[in-house]
Amino acid sequence: MPTATLARNTPPAQSGWQRELADAIRDPAELCRVLGLDAAVAEKGLPATGSFPLLVPRVFAARMRPGDPRDPLLLQVLPQAAETEDVAGWSADPLREGDALAAPGLVKKYDGRALLLLTGGCAVNCRYCFRREFPYATSGATRRGVAEGLEAIAADDSLTEVILSGGDPLLTDDAFLGDVIERLDGIPHLQRIRIHTRLPVVLPSRVTPGLVDVLTASRLARVVVLHANHPAELDASVAVAVRSLAASPAIILNQAVLLAGINDSAAVLAALSERLVEIGVVPYYLHLLDRVRGATHFDVPQGRAEELHRQLRDTLPGYAVPRLVREVPGEPSKVWIA
Repeated sequence: MPTATLARNTPPAQSGWQRELADAIRDPAELCRVLGLDAAVAEKGLPATGSFPLLVPRVFAARMRPGDPRDPLLLQVLPQAAETEDVAGWSADPLREGDALAAPGLVKKYDGRALLLLTGGCAVNCRYCFRREFPYATSGATRRGVAEGLEAIAADDSLTEVILSGGDPLLTDDAFLGDVIERLDGIPHLQRIRIHTRLPVVLPSRVTPGLVDVLTASRLARVVVLHANHPAELDASVAVAVRSLAASPAIILNQAVLLAGINDSAAVLAALSERLVEIGVVPYYLHLLDRVRGATHFDVPQGRAEELHRQLRDTLPGYAVPRLVREVPGEPSKVWIA
């Protein structure tokens, strides 16, 4: 497969979702002003913004409770002083993904599937992100790297599934994404394409008719894995975006991360599962936190996680109970805790 030129990553004219992203909040002080919070709330976390700045779309900020510095959506995105603490056992690459690069932009950790990194950017900077320090530029999450990654996928007939990842793969525009999927369609040993994305949750306008057309046109089975951690994230606009994605058709799943002070409550987790099922999303994984540097304050002990999961099993129908998992470097799959 010769190296190909992929579509432009930025179209000449911005679409609605791109304008919303350009207008996203990037200043902690502005976010606090929007929410009616004291400026001191923002100032405490300023030292943590140097290497990992704040980024949050206004439509996501609009779901936060004004005047509440402990709002669970706010805590996911607001920089905290605790991020600057250096804690033993917490690192920049907790999953050792640098060791799993099979080609530029291509991470292969498990048999039969590989992650293709389309971009290093996201629409929101989640403070617990396990790739918050990932070296995207040098790891091939570039247009040229994607082309080389596609070559490697075509040459590896052990692969049956490609996971589009990043950053967030839906941060690329419909033309670029359509070009990538078209090239994947032409690789005969592939059966499925999976897209891991937070954009339909934090920026639902990204689910455009063009995106749905791109997915619908593919011969590959489609799986879209969303990322929502709290029921307050899932407003009516997210439900509309999910329905559009499902019509492609695609299986829609959700993976959440268990986060101290945000969703470490059986009631919150049950409400999250109930809301996901209500809008047509299957609760898939509940992840124990990856030990990335700067996120120690979000950690929930495994024993507590197991107790919360037991309470979910006692409360919810089986299809609404996500699997409790941890990712362990070197293991052939996610490690099931419960």
